[in-house]
Amino acid sequence: MIEKMQRDQARTDRNRTILIVVASIVVGLAIIAYPAVRLIQDSQTKNQAATELGVAASAASCEAPTNDEAAGTQDHKPDGTVINYSVSPPSSGSHYAVWAPFNKKFYTLDDRPPIPNLVHNLEHGYTILWYKDSLPKDQIDQIEKISKAKLPDSSSGKFIAAPFRETDGKPWPDGKSIAFSHWSGNAQGQDKAFGHRQFCGSVSGDALKQFMDKYPSTDAQEPAGG
Repeated sequence: MIEKMQRDQARTDRNRTILIVVASIVVGLAIIAYPAVRLIQDSQTKNQAATELGVAASAASCEAPTNDEAAGTQDHKPDGTVINYSVSPPSSGSHYAVWAPFNKKFYTLDDRPPIPNLVHNLEHGYTILWYKDSLPKDQIDQIEKISKAKLPDSSSGKFIAAPFRETDGKPWPDGKSIAFSHWSGNAQGQDKAFGHRQFCGSVSGDALKQFMDKYPSTDAQEPAGG
């Protein structure tokens, strides 16, 4: 009887060990596979035109772009300074001396730099796609894919997507959860510069391209840089 109990216990221990080993292998493979799958997905997205992502421009419920009187060229404020922008999201204005990294195109609430850093990028010809932080995850995922896809030549790759909190500025138009912004240079024969914003109700790589083509990266206060 004792020997039988010992054999049964040994069998139980052996089966438990096998289960632990199998479970460890499955978890290990999952850990290895996840970044590999993301790498494949990112590679596929990189070869995809941004215009293929999201809805068509005609279905995005976009308003006409604004012409905001611009100010703040090379007006650098110390980090931490509270800057109240006249329009929301900002399309120009005073900003911090350091811009957001040129090689990073997508931000979440966890890693987004202060808005005055991003405004500095606008000064260098960037287009920023701002999205409400309350946007559903599947739409935020679409925006992240757009940031990794082929952007129009007019952008020169100068693009950032970043979340916008309700407390970051004045309310947006009703039903609009996406906004593009760009800071144009002084047009020939004009003594004023303008910032531009366009609000949309849905994610649309097509609408983004049209905005970027209208306000290319070379149309900027300081086109050099980035």
